[in-house]
Amino acid sequence: MSRTSTQWLVYAIASGGCAALNGAFAKLTTTSLTATWASTISHLFVVEESSAIEYLVRGFFFLMNLSFNAVMWGLFTRALTLASSTVRVSVINTSANFMLTAVLGAIVFGEELPGLWWLGAGLLVAGSVIIGIREESREADAAGRAGSGPTSATKERHYDKADPPEINPAGDSNDYETDMKGGVEFRRKGL
Repeated sequence: MSRTSTQWLVYAIASGGCAALNGAFAKLTTTSLTATWASTISHLFVVEESSAIEYLVRGFFFLMNLSFNAVMWGLFTRALTLASSTVRVSVINTSANFMLTAVLGAIVFGEELPGLWWLGAGLLVAGSVIIGIREESREADAAGRAGSGPTSATKERHYDKADPPEINPAGDSNDYETDMKGGVEFRRKGL
């Protein structure tokens, strides 16, 4: 695979990672864990007013939430631009987001995820992949049908310079054929 053909994958995974971090910072903005961290910071720097430190820490997490959200959208948009399939980008982004959110939840917040959760997560990812494969096969089928050869509706007409066509000004005669390069109707002599 060439570098450009897989570059979208890096952007999609990074976008999913930023979405997970966005969620973690959003939770840190409102959770009691932040109050504990702010209290610890207050004691380390010997600051009497721990509520001010708490507001600063929560404000920092809120800004990080906004920042990672903006970066996530930028990376996601770039991945969509580079990829041949928007479905692929969405599946990879969602899967990366989901899995990293689980890991961050366990590491940062001490959340325990039972085996049933991982089974459900695996089924969600598998379902996303199946939908992606189905969408890609539909796109491939449509592209195959479109490129299978000219039909009477899409066949290009070629006229030689010695025998130019006449333009149909009224557009109401069956003796005229539509030239697909611009949609102008022409009449060949002898039709």
